[in-house]
Amino acid sequence: MSKQQPISPLKNFFAGGFGGVCLVFAGHPLDTIKVRLQTQSKPRPGESALYGGTFDCFKKTLAKEGLRGLYKGMAAPIIGVTPMFAVCFFGFGIGKKLQQKTPDDVLTYPQLFAAGMLSGVFTTAIMAPGERIKCLLQLYRENGIRSIYKGTALTLMRDVPASGMYFMTYEWLKYSLTPEGKSPTELSVPSILFAGGMAGIFNWAVAIPPDVLKSRFQTAPEGKYPNGFRDVLRELVREEGIGSLYKGFTAVMLRAFPANAACFLGFEVAMKFLNWIAPNL
Repeated sequence: MSKQQPISPLKNFFAGGFGGVCLVFAGHPLDTIKVRLQTQSKPRPGESALYGGTFDCFKKTLAKEGLRGLYKGMAAPIIGVTPMFAVCFFGFGIGKKLQQKTPDDVLTYPQLFAAGMLSGVFTTAIMAPGERIKCLLQLYRENGIRSIYKGTALTLMRDVPASGMYFMTYEWLKYSLTPEGKSPTELSVPSILFAGGMAGIFNWAVAIPPDVLKSRFQTAPEGKYPNGFRDVLRELVREEGIGSLYKGFTAVMLRAFPANAACFLGFEVAMKFLNWIAPNL
């Protein structure tokens, strides 16, 4: 690894917020489809499922509700995502800084993974209520908006390891794609988009099973799963098999690449701007 710029958690905070806004605009339509696929009722014998898959859900939503249907419930993630991604990237910056003995120390990949895991802890307090509200809006629920922290343990189970994978993958690809003798800050736009998109893919490869459990648990009627995620897991595996833990896989992966490519490009552009206007911050 080549020498890196001094870490500024404050710059990470502002640049991360901008990256998060870019991510929502790029990824919300497929996120809506993911939630609808993950939470649709099991069909009765002889009946077919409401949605046959990702493309069927996209087609039916577009036909019935138009483009606005795909962006349903976007207000909550926009409001939640800006501070959430700001805190996420801030947590990653803090995690990196805590492990440096001097500002010039270059961190190993396991250290970057640990810093990413810390960012996952940082974001859960903001993410849990925002995602709860978003899931309810995407499914037209009118009741149950109280208890917005329902599913926090599942959000932690999803976000801590997934965030570690997310940031480690991005940093690894960033350094791998940097030409010899150049700095990672000089990486081309296509390389940033590729590294960011792949970071999203690796993040969700880890996050999908707990995300399926979380979506099911957070949109269930109060008291349906008294023992929390264990009840959801048992019911899903018993009724629909182990493959049900990867429900919405295609929608997630289709969304993960462009949304996270947009996020990291937004982050890098904002960081360059901040380094230009406040080089000593």
